[in-house]
Amino acid sequence: MDITLVAALLLLGTFTGFMAGLLGVGGGMLMVPFLTYLLSARGVPAALAVKMAIATSMATILFTSLSSVRAHHRRGAVRWDVVRGLAPGIVLGGLVAGAGVFAVLKGSTLALSFAAFVGFSATQMLRNRKPKPTRQLPGPLGLGAAGGVVGFLSGLVGAGGGFVSVPFMTWCNVSMHNAVATSAALGFPIALANTAGYVVGGWSMPAPLPGALGYLYLPALAVIAVASVVTAPVGARVAHGMDVARLKRVFALVLYVLAAYMLYRGLTA
Repeated sequence: MDITLVAALLLLGTFTGFMAGLLGVGGGMLMVPFLTYLLSARGVPAALAVKMAIATSMATILFTSLSSVRAHHRRGAVRWDVVRGLAPGIVLGGLVAGAGVFAVLKGSTLALSFAAFVGFSATQMLRNRKPKPTRQLPGPLGLGAAGGVVGFLSGLVGAGGGFVSVPFMTWCNVSMHNAVATSAALGFPIALANTAGYVVGGWSMPAPLPGALGYLYLPALAVIAVASVVTAPVGARVAHGMDVARLKRVFALVLYVLAAYMLYRGLTA
């Protein structure tokens, strides 16, 4: 890799790691649009660039989530009972998405799906509708099914699941800070299942760039992971000092910007 690309990836990893800790979104929501641009600028066809960006950003969450969740766990914010309930469904849904559906769908379809899912999540956050006080998280079967949806959708758009799991938990009267922290913990099983699926699904694909393994671009993965692991705990500390209303607005506005960019990529791919 040339020095310009390394510098861009370091900056991307620093920023997305901080935002992953701050918002519990694993960094993928922020990383996919920028990686799509960087890969396209290096001659990767637009449709394939979207797929590689999704797969590579998901793999970085393996590292970012561990760094972020440590900071949240120290503050007692992670709902580990929710993590245990959602994780089995997440793994199953992630494997189905990463190893099967992802390889079949066109890159433009994935980009449009990314934009739609992210835009919906942002709208739900800005609406700030209060859930019924009596509403609670569902039982084991309900949590398992919800986990399957989170894992599957995350696999299609290369995100840690915060765009689905955070609104779902807050809708069930989990506090925003607990939802963000728990979403960070869910990032690891989501990333593990989907990354395994991407490797299997793209195993026989010719490498579009040196260092690519199927849909994964390993040099970018290494550089971003190093930077994001350092800054994710900083974002987690900042999150616990912010009020809930401001945190929701930040979450929503960031997602709207990224949804707009990926809508553009999907329509022009």
